[in-house]
Amino acid sequence: MASLSSIPSASSMFQAYASMTASITLLKTMLNQVVPRQVQYYIVSKIRSYYRPHSSNITLVIGEKDGIAINEVYNAAEIYLSAKTSPEFQRFRVSKKPKDPNVNVKFGNCGKITDSFEGIQLVWRYVHEAGAKNFSQDGDSGRGNFASEKRTYFELSFKKQHKEKIVNCYIPFVLEKAKVMSDEKKVVKLNSLANGPTYNSILWDSVNLEHPSTFETLALETALKKAIIEDLDRFLKSKEFYRRVGKAWKRGYLLYGPPGTGKSNLIAAIANYLKFDIYDLDLSHIRRDSDLRKLLLSTKNRSILVIEDIDCSVDLPERTQNRTNHAEYGRSRDRELTLGGLLNFIDGLWSSSADERVIIFTTNHKERLDPALLRPGRMDMHIHMSYLTSESFKVLAANYLEIHDTRQGYFREIEELIEGVQVTPAEVAEELMKSEDADVCLGGLVNFLKRKRISNTEEEAPKDNNTTHDGIQLPEVKRRKAA
Repeated sequence: MASLSSIPSASSMFQAYASMTASITLLKTMLNQVVPRQVQYYIVSKIRSYYRPHSSNITLVIGEKDGIAINEVYNAAEIYLSAKTSPEFQRFRVSKKPKDPNVNVKFGNCGKITDSFEGIQLVWRYVHEAGAKNFSQDGDSGRGNFASEKRTYFELSFKKQHKEKIVNCYIPFVLEKAKVMSDEKKVVKLNSLANGPTYNSILWDSVNLEHPSTFETLALETALKKAIIEDLDRFLKSKEFYRRVGKAWKRGYLLYGPPGTGKSNLIAAIANYLKFDIYDLDLSHIRRDSDLRKLLLSTKNRSILVIEDIDCSVDLPERTQNRTNHAEYGRSRDRELTLGGLLNFIDGLWSSSADERVIIFTTNHKERLDPALLRPGRMDMHIHMSYLTSESFKVLAANYLEIHDTRQGYFREIEELIEGVQVTPAEVAEELMKSEDADVCLGGLVNFLKRKRISNTEEEAPKDNNTTHDGIQLPEVKRRKAA
């Protein structure tokens, strides 16, 4: 047993401690002067990592966006996990729009959901955190605004040894499962342009497409409807073909014809048939080619991009103005929408930013379009929306009056009148809605078509019945009088 005399005194212990502290301080000072701070951090981190216990788990972070593009894995995870419940997930966002068949449940705060795949245990965690505020300034007006960015992402954790199977098998399984779930309760959306959080930003705003138009209710020739449906079906089945020939998986349609011939109804019928969302691209709201590219990247696969009245919706300066100063032209592309930007949107490099896309242009005057828009490969199918025929009138009679037998009554007279006059489906539909009595509607339609034929005859007659513009004498035209 040690004696009390062998225990060092308090003063000697204090002196030893002071000496050791001074030595450490001196050594630290020398290290700071000789060894760079970055090297010190590296050495310390290596020492800490050596003594830190190694985790057997790995975590995949799935962000809401990939740069400025939509992350499809995030959307699929949100749909896939919405069908799973967990007692640890305590906050949800619940909503239901008028035409949604079911209540939509989305995550409202942080939490985790457990899942399993081929015996592998997985943990999903939803994270929603606010980011820093960024200042955005409009280059033209000089005005700016602060917009708070938010980060929303999923974390998927599992054992390290299962990484290959999770990435190559589980993630594709989630994507496919989410697609099936989405198709089962798909409600077609109509997206239109809206102002974003900053002064000069543009975003998509969506509502349910409540247009009931289908190919069965369209007042089109049977052969034309059949051709459109066959073309759409062939397009949907041609993914490998487009990939093999090196083309973007898209299809372009040009709908042209007089107003009231059903162009908008056809677009709605295509959307309802394909179950594709519609993006109504109003070019008058877009000022730059760069804005067009951003909007294009924010659209989803399996969508329809619509540009209505392309001949008068926007003035494209690249064709209407003769530019000689190439430097000024290059700068102007950053400030305005050009025809080149629109063409690149249709079939250039940016057209391949999404798959299974349908692009539809409409116009009342095909002859006014720039030839560059009509070049083969841009608009794959030109669909002429013509005036009403006797065949398409039968569809309107079935839709509005629920009459399927057209062999009696006014029908023969109506069919003869329709073949001899230019009348749109919209005009005839208006007459068929004026009474609940079918005979009253059909009688009124007969009178309307007679007046329409007389009006068309008067419009076709030249102002001077005896002379043409070439000075050639013509026989006098006898005009029919209205009854």
